[in-house]
Amino acid sequence: MMTDKKLWRNRKERKEWARRLQSEDPGLEVVHPHAAGIDVGNGVHYVAVRPDRDPQPVRRFECFYGGPASSGGLVTELWSEDCGHAVDGSILDPHLRNSRRPWLRGVSSQCAAHQESAGTQERCAGEPVVAEIAHLWVVEQLVPTPSEIRVLRTYWRQRGEHVRGAATCVQRMQKALTQMNVQLANVISDVSGLTGQAIIRAMVAGERDPRKLAELSDPRIQASREEVTKSLEGNWRPELLFVLQQEVAMYDTYQQRIAECDQQLQKHLASFVDTIPPQSSPAEPERKKTKPAKNAPRFELRSELQRITGVDLTRIDGIDVMVAQTLVSEVGLDMSRWKTEAHFASWLGLCPDNRTSGDKVLGRGTRRVVNRAATALRMAAVTLMRSRTYLGAQYRRLRTKLGAPKAITAMAHRLARLVYRMLKYGQRYVDKGAAYYEHRYRLQQIDFLRKKAAKLGLRITLAKP
Repeated sequence: MMTDKKLWRNRKERKEWARRLQSEDPGLEVVHPHAAGIDVGNGVHYVAVRPDRDPQPVRRFECFYGGPASSGGLVTELWSEDCGHAVDGSILDPHLRNSRRPWLRGVSSQCAAHQESAGTQERCAGEPVVAEIAHLWVVEQLVPTPSEIRVLRTYWRQRGEHVRGAATCVQRMQKALTQMNVQLANVISDVSGLTGQAIIRAMVAGERDPRKLAELSDPRIQASREEVTKSLEGNWRPELLFVLQQEVAMYDTYQQRIAECDQQLQKHLASFVDTIPPQSSPAEPERKKTKPAKNAPRFELRSELQRITGVDLTRIDGIDVMVAQTLVSEVGLDMSRWKTEAHFASWLGLCPDNRTSGDKVLGRGTRRVVNRAATALRMAAVTLMRSRTYLGAQYRRLRTKLGAPKAITAMAHRLARLVYRMLKYGQRYVDKGAAYYEHRYRLQQIDFLRKKAAKLGLRITLAKP
């Protein structure tokens, strides 16, 4: 039985399907005659095959490195070609990676019958159901993430942890200064910048004269030397100076670790093969030079991403090199895993998902999905507020109409579709400008008013400019 439709509409029909699956003859066509079910848990794995294939159809294996190999040995012994996995958290991915049998195809089983049985204390009772599910119909096949993308993801996530740790150190520096009544943050926007770090490190070294400390400020800051001097008059409590000294040392440690991650990241990106664009495209217009992000890697990451993807994702307004790197590390380069851009947006949790019961809509909204790529796209959507581009004009209109939260989700959905098209088809993104969007929106509103007036027996005439 091959179907992508939901087999039940309410709770009664769902229970009926669960009863049919547990019966000896569910009345369904056998699609996978050699199928097995593996319930992958955190501490133990249960493997189930058809009762007619083995005297002990359900077996238990410990969750060690040799455990999955032993469970795979049972499947190999019984000539099973497909494994219906009941997924618990993120445990299935390493299970498939550690398998030495690439011909074992992993498929995910999300049937309600297993969801009901998996919550019981005796999990092995639900294993025949999992085997029955994999035996009877085709379910979605799991595609393991390529090894080079997993390595890239690990480096990038580790770097992100160090960046967040360094940001925490900066906050604690500012807190210690405030407790000493040193209001440096009121005259300098960023205490982790050139001026802020020079002054703080001089404090740690033993300098207490506000005028000498103010002389360390960069000439480009807006505050005058007198204002900086006034902000540096404090009580210099020794315990808070000790805290400040430790936070500066910890901040330097995080910066060193970030630099090490950048070296590994650059080395790993160099191992990717070049991706040639599908067709030769005309020369792209010059990009407006923008200030790089403060926490961006200190090498040419944009050119590396363009080399391995074949497209320049930073051409999309709102997506900088940090967001592009997050998308590549979290999503990968193979977009064939999603049939359409709608499937991709659904995987990100950026599309509507109506919660229904008995054909009644109980709630509307997006699914609660924890996805780093979706979070990056939402942050990219927020930056479109002041963008004088097509996407910026669209975001401002949606924000006025729907409010900020819904507008951010809608624009993140829009950005996800653009990323999908660029990565899958190699298409270039060309901004048409905010003026084009405003003109197009005006024509749409005029056409809408004309149709509405025609229904009322009226006619609209445009005024001469």
